[in-house]
Amino acid sequence: MAKEKVQAKDDGWRIPDELWMRIQLLLPPSPSHPLGCHRPPADPRKAMDAIFFVLRTGAQWKSLSACGFIPGSTAHRWFQHWLQAGVFHELWKTMLDEYDDSTGIDWSWLSMDGSMVKSPLGGEGTGANPTDRGKKGSQAKRPLGCQRDPSGSRYSRSKRT
Repeated sequence: MAKEKVQAKDDGWRIPDELWMRIQLLLPPSPSHPLGCHRPPADPRKAMDAIFFVLRTGAQWKSLSACGFIPGSTAHRWFQHWLQAGVFHELWKTMLDEYDDSTGIDWSWLSMDGSMVKSPLGGEGTGANPTDRGKKGSQAKRPLGCQRDPSGSRYSRSKRT
């Protein structure tokens, strides 16, 4: 008896048709296998549904199959391909421009936050190197094959069995 494939219903996580038609214009051609043998690539719309699900929910890629989407490895492969092709950047720019045209973005209230100076409350313990923070002293390195003596004062050779 053949296993019947379950058709995913619109559960609120799928991309609407209108948006998909616009996204589809930004997508590069599907990557083909160099040898031309292997199965055909997954449906790009299903891949985009899965990618947006991960981005919206924070779910792990490997949990996509259990949620009714394509396998996580397939979705992640499409994500990497489209990320390198600049699809998400173009989509962001297009949607931002459209929102600016329809509603308008008031850029006057936006600000950028950042700091390139030492922390004012860091004190003497804040050094230039973020890993040592300018702290005094050193950590003794344990010789290979040695264990710390139970007293904690010296190293002793470990016994091999």
